[in-house]
Amino acid sequence: MLRILLRRRKRPLSAEDVTVTDRPAVRRAVSAAALGNTMEWFDFGVYAYLAGTLGKVFFPSSSPGAQVVSTFATFAAAFLVRPLGGLVFGPLGDRIGRQRVLAATMIMMAVSTFAVGFLPSYNAIGFAAPILLLICRLVQGFSTGGEYAGATTYIAEYAPDTRRGFLGSWLDFGTFVGYSLGSGLVTVLTAVLGDDGLVAWGWRLPFLVAGPLGLIGLYMRLRLEETPAFRREAEQAHHDAEEARAAGGEDPVEEARQSGRGRLKEIFTRHWQAVLICMGLVLLYNVTNYMVTSYLPTFMTETLGEDALTAQLLVLGTMIVVALTITTVGRTSDRWGRRPVFLAGSAALIALAVPAVLLIRVGGILAPAFGCLILGLLLVCFAGTSASTLPALFPTRLRYGALSISFNISVSLFGGTTPLFVSALVQATGSDMIPAYYLMAAGVIGLIATFFLHETAGKPLRGSGPMVETEEQAHQLVARSRADAGRRARDVWIRLRHPWARH
Repeated sequence: MLRILLRRRKRPLSAEDVTVTDRPAVRRAVSAAALGNTMEWFDFGVYAYLAGTLGKVFFPSSSPGAQVVSTFATFAAAFLVRPLGGLVFGPLGDRIGRQRVLAATMIMMAVSTFAVGFLPSYNAIGFAAPILLLICRLVQGFSTGGEYAGATTYIAEYAPDTRRGFLGSWLDFGTFVGYSLGSGLVTVLTAVLGDDGLVAWGWRLPFLVAGPLGLIGLYMRLRLEETPAFRREAEQAHHDAEEARAAGGEDPVEEARQSGRGRLKEIFTRHWQAVLICMGLVLLYNVTNYMVTSYLPTFMTETLGEDALTAQLLVLGTMIVVALTITTVGRTSDRWGRRPVFLAGSAALIALAVPAVLLIRVGGILAPAFGCLILGLLLVCFAGTSASTLPALFPTRLRYGALSISFNISVSLFGGTTPLFVSALVQATGSDMIPAYYLMAAGVIGLIATFFLHETAGKPLRGSGPMVETEEQAHQLVARSRADAGRRARDVWIRLRHPWARH
């Protein structure tokens, strides 16, 4: 009798606890989520490569340096509203579902990016032109506040536990494909039209491409279903509500806990450690990301005096290398773990940031190409593991909201402002080594955050049951769980009967 009671104290897994993923549904989920990121980063690639051109179109009365700072200030303004988007879309995604919110963010992103292509220049309407550009950027930032966190949550909740790193890396594969498409288009236009043609009308073309891309992404997202983890959570919440009503009315404590304000309070009181870890890892990833993708082209042309086409080709080649290697890093994190990859990348960033920038300063082609390659390989360490690491920090019922808030606060304060801060520091100090020092500081913070990170590779998400690819794997997992439970019960039984025995 005692053995039966002990066995029941820790119930082994049953077949109902294990979710067998549907491969076509997983492919649709990954494709639709990655396409949204492609759309977002197509815009970033275009904006970064056109920073000098947009400065001439919307801030023509300023000096070249001030034009760049003004353009990046408009770029950074979008990041100031991202936490607001996270506060709205994140908790909403936990309440009404991931799929609906992701469809809404896709519409807003496509419309606002498409609208930039129709904006009149400063010479046409004066000061109203940069104001309209700022409004479009704010709408983009607000919608993006719910985009990345929702997409990572969606893929993580669909992916089998043993392949979450590989499948999650496709999300950031879409990131760098989008950036490469945007920057590649600007590079072609620069070569064909020249600076004068870009300033006159060519800068509009990349933004107009966002319209068709957005329609394709919206179509794919409207065909998606809710994630298995969210459906289970919603069913459990509905069951608990029914039981509460049957018992004599709503529980006011539980009702407050389920409200938006109650969820926010729970995030910052019960999960503050996970929030800080998330913010540290996001800072590490995004400072490196925006340094390479958004600031490096302008740094090479405006600060170092490189030819614009050469700088664009170097950074574009770096992005192609990142895109080609990112899924390999994701697969590696499934095998070796997320922490080793983050630790190695953080330490390498601290050690190699200065040599990489020194190589870029040399000029020409070969040395800057090696410097860009070093930064790209460091970046892929973080890009290939973030989408599988960050969602695992939070439980299912709070995952979208907690990740949206943590991610967007960190990106707004440190990631998206990187081009603005670094360009302003370079102007103020006259030192062209500022990018290296900024990257080293990010590496130190990332190393600290990784030290407190618990390993999640191959394990179920918090608040969710195991997810496997086949029925056979599910049966093996259930059988192993029952055997382990029986072994634990036997050990406890032996300790109770023979407490003096050595084990």
